[in-house]
Order: sequence, then structure tokens, then C-alpha cells
Amino acid sequence: MRFADHVKGFILAVIVISLFIYGYSYYRYTQDDPDFCASCHLVKGAHADWLNGKHRDVLCQKCHQLGNIEQNLRLMSYVITGKNPITVTHGRTTPWQECRNCHMDIISQGSVTPSKSYGHAKHYAVKKIDCKTCHMPTLHNFPPNEDACQKCHQDKGVHGISMEEFSCLKCHSFSRKPPSMVSKDKCIRCHSSIPKKGPMSGLFCHYCHKMHTRVKPTDITCTTGCHRTEAALGQHGLHTKRKIGCIYCHKSHTWTIGESKTRILCSECHSYRDPRAFRYIF
Repeated sequence: MRFADHVKGFILAVIVISLFIYGYSYYRYTQDDPDFCASCHLVKGAHADWLNGKHRDVLCQKCHQLGNIEQNLRLMSYVITGKNPITVTHGRTTPWQECRNCHMDIISQGSVTPSKSYGHAKHYAVKKIDCKTCHMPTLHNFPPNEDACQKCHQDKGVHGISMEEFSCLKCHSFSRKPPSMVSKDKCIRCHSSIPKKGPMSGLFCHYCHKMHTRVKPTDITCTTGCHRTEAALGQHGLHTKRKIGCIYCHKSHTWTIGESKTRILCSECHSYRDPRAFRYIF
């Protein structure tokens, strides 16, 4: 009798251990094996996008978390009714909440470390803007939504004619801490004909070009910004009173008027005069 009891106890222990091992294996299968997802979903296309994307080293279950309670309720519901009436969050809700678990260092450190993501720190940590507000929810790829900026920054239009397709991110650095304004290097990548030497070549473009308001500078830009004195002295002052603007003579990005150009310009209105005496009234 004692031997039988031992046998029963041994068998019961084997059964319990087997169930535990099977249960743990099944749990790991549901939590760590992407093949588990295929038992419910046709994931051929999604799987291909996942393999080709930046998140290919991240398991499905890392982002698409389905809790044990929710999982078992869905299983019971399916067994009893043959349907899944219980709403789940692991498809399009939970993944957005999981972004911060991996990207929190990028998100939070930007306000402290210039080499981190300044834009994320300001928008997420300070402004409390959700990831999905700025990133497009395409399948396993989350590029920035280039139209999202103007939902908040409605007064910031994109500069220039034929530049409507330019997004804010083409000029503004989001990943790293930018300078107070867009650097000149970004401008001359497209505007390659701009002289790199000469008068005002060392200035930032935004000193004259107001990207979101008045892109093309006018005479007022010159006289109210840097050249207030010149507008009142000598022949400059006389020409200003006669409504002859700065840019009529000083052509953009070259500015300097040599002797040959002076002869042509002056002769349009009067006889040629030595440009060295231009600061004085004749």
C-alpha cells in the first residue's frame, strides 16, 4: 500500500511538473515566438515588412503585447462562441505605448545632451505630444509625418515659390539640437550658386531672408537692419530720397559695384561720376 501511494505521488508529481513545463513552454511560445502571431493573423506581408524594417531585431510581442488575462479571455470567448467579441489593444494601441520603453533615452536626453534628440525631448517630454501624432502608422515603419508640423505651427509656411513640397524637416534639424536658426550650409546645398566669398558671405541667410514671412529681402531689410547709416549719408541719402532702392544698384549676393558696372548704372540717369566720391554730395 505504501508503495502504491509512492507511485501515485510520483505520477502526480510527474503530471504537475509536465503541466508546468508545458505551460511555461506555451507561455514562452506566446510571448517570444513570432510564429504564434501567425496562428491568428495572415502576417506574410507584415512579416516581410518587419524583416526589411529597422525593428527586425525586435520580436512581435515586444510591441504587440497581449496580456495573459486578455489572451485567455479571448481564447475562452472563441471556444464558447466561435468568435472574438472582446476588443484588443495589441494591434494599434499598445505598440505606440511601447515606443518609450526602447526610445526613452533618445526622447528624454535631448534636453540635456546636444547629441541626442532635441526635437523629441521638446515635443514629447515637454509638450507631451504622443509619438503617433508626428509619426505615420505605416506597417512596421514609422516615418515622420511631414504634414504634422503645420497642425501646430500653422503660421509657419514653407518658403519660396515652387517649394510647397518641402517639409519642415528638410531645413530644421529634429534629431539633434539645432542652432537658433537654420545653418547656412543647409541653404547652399540647394542654392549652390550663392557666392561663398565676398561681402556678407559670412552672414547667416536668415539675416536677410525671413523664411516664414518675407523670403525675398527688400530695401527696407537693408536700411532697417545693418545699413542704417549708409541710407542717410552722401549720395546714398540723395538716391534714397529719390526712391532709388538699394537693390537697384547693389545686386543680390554680389553687392559690390565695380567701376565697369558703375559706368553703366550711373549712365542710366546722369553722367558718370567717380564711385569713390559716392559718400559725399556733389
